[in-house]
Amino acid sequence: MKRKAVVAIAAGAFALATLFSACSAPPQPSASSSSSGSAPATARTLRVWAGSTTPITVDFNPFHVDTALYGTYGELYEPLFFFNQLSADAPKPMLGESYEYSADGKTITIKLKSGVKWSDGQPLTADDVVFTMGYGPNKTKKLLSATAPDATTVVLKYSAPQFTSASQLLGSTMIVPKHIWSSITNPAKETNSKPVGSGAYIVKTTSDASYTFAANPNYRDGAPPIPEVQFLGLDSNQSGQDMLSTGQIDWTGMFVANPDAVTGNGVIATMNQQQDPTVITTCADASLGCKGAQTDPAVRQALNLAIDRSAIAEKAFAGLVGPSNPAFVLLPRDQEWLTDQSLASSPQTPQIEQAQQILEAAGYTKDAAGFYGKDGKEINLDLFSPDGWTDYNDAAKLVAESAGKAGIKITARTVSEAEYWTPVTNGDFQLAMYGLTQSIVADPFSNYDQYFNGQGAAKVGDAPTRGQNYSRYANPTVDAAIEAAAATNDAAIKKTEYAKIQAQIAKDLPYIPVVLNASQAFYNTKDFTGWPTNDNLYADPLPYLSVAPAIVLLNLKPAS
Repeated sequence: MKRKAVVAIAAGAFALATLFSACSAPPQPSASSSSSGSAPATARTLRVWAGSTTPITVDFNPFHVDTALYGTYGELYEPLFFFNQLSADAPKPMLGESYEYSADGKTITIKLKSGVKWSDGQPLTADDVVFTMGYGPNKTKKLLSATAPDATTVVLKYSAPQFTSASQLLGSTMIVPKHIWSSITNPAKETNSKPVGSGAYIVKTTSDASYTFAANPNYRDGAPPIPEVQFLGLDSNQSGQDMLSTGQIDWTGMFVANPDAVTGNGVIATMNQQQDPTVITTCADASLGCKGAQTDPAVRQALNLAIDRSAIAEKAFAGLVGPSNPAFVLLPRDQEWLTDQSLASSPQTPQIEQAQQILEAAGYTKDAAGFYGKDGKEINLDLFSPDGWTDYNDAAKLVAESAGKAGIKITARTVSEAEYWTPVTNGDFQLAMYGLTQSIVADPFSNYDQYFNGQGAAKVGDAPTRGQNYSRYANPTVDAAIEAAAATNDAAIKKTEYAKIQAQIAKDLPYIPVVLNASQAFYNTKDFTGWPTNDNLYADPLPYLSVAPAIVLLNLKPAS
């Protein structure tokens, strides 16, 4: 199970009066009282904008990877261990206390913490973990057995070694209560409005405009220092920036072109850890029902060369992003896994002549309007992004502009967030601006397994059967290499398999890299202490991630 996709928020109309009148959460302090510190921080809720737009749809289903509300992963439901993507340190215990691999990597023995309870007071035992591992989308043919020799021990036996899957199995699988979910036969249709979890918080209130978490009275380590957290729904970057600047938001992760404008008052601090690649996701496989010229690899290759990434980085992202790469490794963190230095970066300037050569070699010719086509049909692609994600909206326009110069016709448009996720999930699209989530460990395996594994490729109309293979990409060479990489603990063998994967996905380009996204976190250091710093990156401070925000919340304290 993975965190929610990166949300780059942006423009649209928003009325603060509407927001607060619709909230059922406790009354909020005024902006002036918050920013001045005149109201005791202990007396108020920490307010977060993690990226939700209005109206908020209540969904705390941990199996809804991209649509579950922020805070579902970590604050409400927990994995066994926390893997800090900003650190090479060993994973930290959460529900688990320790784990051990057998020598052949096929058996994992997990020791759980004792005395843990669900938020409804029921005991959390090894039976819950066993149930979770074999439930819903967590099911896998590789899992031969999951047993609980006692209340705090879990033994997982697999048909193949699972060395490379540790972060996914132990750090990204949210443990759910058997006594609740065993009666839910179709988890995909469950919105789980009254979640029973193990995290430090429970859901207190929900509305169209916000939802509030309160301290879980049964949390194993006692009440968290921050007793309540309110997640707001906003519809524009500018609204978020305004509320942050006036003390009405304490914590957010959003694109701000001029961070000094927000941090200048000394109340708000910021951190930018560039991690997640912004891409153009293509519906790539015609045999699975994808329609459009983007199903031709030659068109994707030409588009990849036509993009003016330098212009996008400066004009759409204010120079706050980094270069992406077609190997989908995070550099320099994953340098050891980059197998071909020519794949260290996507082209930063447009290579129009080469793009046109690829199209012409594939049989495309230019029409009178200067656009390429084939068999009398002009390439005419639709590229969409959600309303208000201004950086993505601007990037899409620039992609269309530079593609047009190469003779590839693209129309960029925006849709509501609700109208965005359904076609992306079901494959009813041609091109979509999208933020891939980065591997949570210094190894790109989960990127390959989640987004490029053909086992997850579904027919158009259906959601991916596993992972987030929204492109419906399937390549037998890639699939075999993923399987081989997952089964080895030998770095040399794994790198050989990664070389096969990287060569194929850089050629096929089901996801066309654009930039390494700006991952800006902003947080109130005057009223709350304990935030991660560059000297103590105990967790990523982006509130829209999975699990890491829960770790941050447990480290925060009201400023005295």
